[in-house]
Amino acid sequence: MTASYTTIFFDLDHTLWDYETNALETLTELYDQHQLHNLGVVTFDEFLRHFKEVNRQLWHLYDHGKITSEVIRSERFKQILEKSGVQNNELSLTLSEQYLNECPRKGHLMPHALETLDYLSERYALTVITNGFEDIQRIKILTSKIESYFDHIVTSQKAGYKKPAPEIFQYAMNMNGIDSKACVMIGDNLLTDIAGAKNAAIDTVLFNPEGVEHEAEVNHEIRSLKELCTLL
Repeated sequence: MTASYTTIFFDLDHTLWDYETNALETLTELYDQHQLHNLGVVTFDEFLRHFKEVNRQLWHLYDHGKITSEVIRSERFKQILEKSGVQNNELSLTLSEQYLNECPRKGHLMPHALETLDYLSERYALTVITNGFEDIQRIKILTSKIESYFDHIVTSQKAGYKKPAPEIFQYAMNMNGIDSKACVMIGDNLLTDIAGAKNAAIDTVLFNPEGVEHEAEVNHEIRSLKELCTLL
């Protein structure tokens, strides 16, 4: 990697904030609280499987600009319940509201996130660039106690553009007073993080903890965040 970087851009969900663990805890609580096993959602595993399927599909559409964030909020649990044959719009809206309220307050981070941020923050300016909702992403950052590491938190809502649009990366560069040669983007999503950064002529580090095969061109690829301490 180049020695000329002054600034590091980080994705939040699945890169620093442990989305899978935090979602699992929240969904377990919701399943038990609403006794979904008595309403037709036979097992928690079924509930979790349907959540992952629907959530992945909706976020894919959102990342490609085909739906708005409000559609995710209104449709996610409606579709999840329908997959188990449960038609209950009032319950789906309640689950959505509670999920969006509780999940961001879970503080689990990805392995080695804190020690890596400790190391990098002494050497670089750090900025978060995220497509998540403004209010929700800020709660995640506050709850997980990582706010102090970052000079800027750039959300798609604030910037007016969402990854992979180059404009959100340009917005972050403008906030830091830098050009594309002075920064590098670290994220897990090949479309929003990697292709988006490349659209803005920014170098990339793909965080790929599961070692998922792909054909994307990246400047560097890591399996663990702690690799950044020797890479940068």
